[in-house]
Amino acid sequence: MHRRSFIRDSALLGSGLLLGNEVFADVKADRVINIAMIGCGDRGKGVLSVIKSMPSKFRTAAYCDVLDFRLKEAEKYVPADAKPIKNYQQVLDDKNIDAVFIATPLSEHFKIAKGAVLAGKHVYVEKTMTYSIEQALELKKLVNLSKQRTFQVGYQYRYSPLYFKVKDMIQSGYLGKVSQIDCRWDRNANWRRPVPDPSLERKINWRMYKEYSGGLAAELLSHQIDFINWAFETQPDEIIGSGGIDVFEDGRETYDNIQAILRYNEKGMIGNFGATCGNKHDGYLFKIKGTKGTVSLLTDTGVFYPEEIAKKELGIVDGVSGATKIVVNQDGGIPILDKPTKDGTIYALDEFYKSVITGSQPVSGINTGTQAAICVAMCNEAIYSGTKQLWKKEYGL
Repeated sequence: MHRRSFIRDSALLGSGLLLGNEVFADVKADRVINIAMIGCGDRGKGVLSVIKSMPSKFRTAAYCDVLDFRLKEAEKYVPADAKPIKNYQQVLDDKNIDAVFIATPLSEHFKIAKGAVLAGKHVYVEKTMTYSIEQALELKKLVNLSKQRTFQVGYQYRYSPLYFKVKDMIQSGYLGKVSQIDCRWDRNANWRRPVPDPSLERKINWRMYKEYSGGLAAELLSHQIDFINWAFETQPDEIIGSGGIDVFEDGRETYDNIQAILRYNEKGMIGNFGATCGNKHDGYLFKIKGTKGTVSLLTDTGVFYPEEIAKKELGIVDGVSGATKIVVNQDGGIPILDKPTKDGTIYALDEFYKSVITGSQPVSGINTGTQAAICVAMCNEAIYSGTKQLWKKEYGL
């Protein structure tokens, strides 16, 4: 049994989530959706570049930012007739715009998303959905009362064939009893952008300041936190954390070195989520450890490392020599997919288009976005206050 048939036929597919499943099926583009991008920083421009590659589905009618040079930078990603706008309310008032994408600093997500929902727009808001728990709960209530529009949160793993496959491995019991999750997203850089005018410091380097930013937990680790919520159909019961400004003492307020431990009592699991700006050796690290094996993930590839009991079940005799029914890497791992997946934003925008056209609900919607936003806010409270945070009944889910 070679890797291709292993992927097709094995217990990896216990619930039948094949790549041909309708989750990833292409919806015929029978109309083009007029969109506006609100926030033209790095992420906004990145999404605009993907939108530009999908002209049969999306057309950028307007793009908005409070900084003139950001609008100038975005010009190459939008049609010549797209309108540059500095006040987002003009975008919401424009009846010709069907959907808005929100890629602003975290502190602005709530008010813009709320305004967009009230204006009857379809909404795609980047993670993390909101800055605070209170904002998340209020937005959830509003969106659920106005069901006529699509509301999607930018957690791309929920649309990736790779991460769908891993979710299926977990749900089918392929990993056995999972007790430990290890996640890191490290870099060796201060995340600071050059500032042409000192008066623009807080607008450009907003990630450094608590007024605008949820720091490393919101910007990086929220992806992995959300995936665990989704894959295990759970959320943490307890969170403890620590952190500090340990590398770059440059006037920032958000920590450059953090660690959070999330306890999932019902599942009997511990999740370790950490990030530093002072070392990039591990970079992106995501390991899910069960009694039958470990999944080790990058953003676009993944490998399954079976424990001895699983090797016998799979018929693996000698992973080094290749005397096995399944093709195994030299390190004893089995690739989960034949090739790397595409940029997760492509899958996410395909889903957004499908949801708008068909009226279906996206995999990453208001309820799951609220759940993830609460988890991130709890992590930050634990990290900055040093006190244990507990999931409350009023959070729902």
